[in-house]
Amino acid sequence: MKINKKYKIRKIAGESVLIMQGEYGVDLTKIISFNETSEWLWNELMDRDFTMKDVKEMILSKYHVDEPKAQKDSQEWIDKLLKYHLIEE
Repeated sequence: MKINKKYKIRKIAGESVLIMQGEYGVDLTKIISFNETSEWLWNELMDRDFTMKDVKEMILSKYHVDEPKAQKDSQEWIDKLLKYHLIEE
């Protein structure tokens, strides 16, 4: 997988958000709020290919969670990004 580089995280009122503008004149502006972990993963993975295993290993190395929790969190993060086409498979 790879993060779609046309989207950037912005700080708005102290919150990390990803703003997606509608294309071709369509008004489909969406704002997605990122927590600290989501922002960290996004920034770390921005310029490289990655797998779910990579995300899980990163979570395990930074946070004191067990493997099932890291797997669940990795899956949820990737699913959210896929839902909004923020990553490409």
